[in-house]
Amino acid sequence: MRRVSTVLAAAILAVSSTAAADPLKIGMITTLSGPGAGLGIDIRDGFQLALDRLGGMLGGVVTQVVEGDDQRKPDIAVQLARRMIARDGVHIVTGIVWSNLALAVMPTVVRGDVFFISANAGPSALAGAQCNPYFFNVAWQNDNNHEAMGQVVQDRGFDNAYLMAPNYPAGRDALAGFKRFYTGGIAGEVYTPLGQLDYAAELAQLRAAAPDAVFVFYPGGMGINFVKQYEQAGLKAAIPLFGPAFSFSQDILAAVGDAALGVNNTAQWSPDLETPENQAFVAAFQTTYGRIPSLYASQGYDAALLIDSAVRAAGDRFDDDTILRATLREAAFDSVRGAFRFNTNHYPIQDFYLREVVKNDAGVLTNRVVRKVFDQHGDAYADTCGMP
Repeated sequence: MRRVSTVLAAAILAVSSTAAADPLKIGMITTLSGPGAGLGIDIRDGFQLALDRLGGMLGGVVTQVVEGDDQRKPDIAVQLARRMIARDGVHIVTGIVWSNLALAVMPTVVRGDVFFISANAGPSALAGAQCNPYFFNVAWQNDNNHEAMGQVVQDRGFDNAYLMAPNYPAGRDALAGFKRFYTGGIAGEVYTPLGQLDYAAELAQLRAAAPDAVFVFYPGGMGINFVKQYEQAGLKAAIPLFGPAFSFSQDILAAVGDAALGVNNTAQWSPDLETPENQAFVAAFQTTYGRIPSLYASQGYDAALLIDSAVRAAGDRFDDDTILRATLREAAFDSVRGAFRFNTNHYPIQDFYLREVVKNDAGVLTNRVVRKVFDQHGDAYADTCGMP
């Protein structure tokens, strides 16, 4: 009887110690208001879904998420990062949508010895010479989806393309990526202010240039307005429109409406990918939130799964930077997109697909895979990253 009591006491002590252990703290800095809010909301919701399905724990450690709305403003993102590191003691920051915000936050994160797991922003500056041991991107490098579409437009024989993007790091990376695989003529290359919503003047210039194809990168509210205005100007029927997934993502398709129907876009993920992990994710997301998940939601979900795998492998030493960095590099999780591994610069090597905007059986606009464009594709900057 005494032995049973001793064992029981030890078990109670173990449970009490686990309950009393410090939680894993995640700083969720993302855009939750304004025209780009849909992107941040989907990243947050995807992350939270994974956390809920794991019982509120990542790697077996009770996890607290500290949330902040960056309002798509670099100074606010930096303020949030400083507060979360100094006051809340977060171990990891994630959620940032925009590349200019990611670049602004990096110095604060590095000074605080905090890992930044990007669920979206993938600027070229952090992929090459400025790569950083505290930065991991679980989504893509900014150029990648655009590179895939450059290959598609090249394969289809277009030789006079017109290119448009917002004037910020991801916009410049986008067109650089497209031109890396598209070698035809350029009828025009236009950069518009970030957040611009009226494209009447630009569409008039586009029409006058008489291209045989148009490639645009406009995420969030910018994409909604551009695609609708493109059709309203009578251009959709005359000049094929192409873009990356961000301009035809699930979070904006309902607002764009039939103007997006039939448009091709490229992505590393699609809701109809037939992996067991993806099918489970899509079903759980629809049940929980009542909507089809977007690319951003899938990336938020995978960010949580990456952290879960790394913390689990690190065990009770997850707060040791060297150990957690090594387990993050392993990327030992089942991604919703299938095969996934990190390159030497902590950016993904993964497949990319051509998708088409369609209506499903319920009449809801969504994307379906047409074909694979790239198999296990890396980025163009890894060779200039000096990390061992």
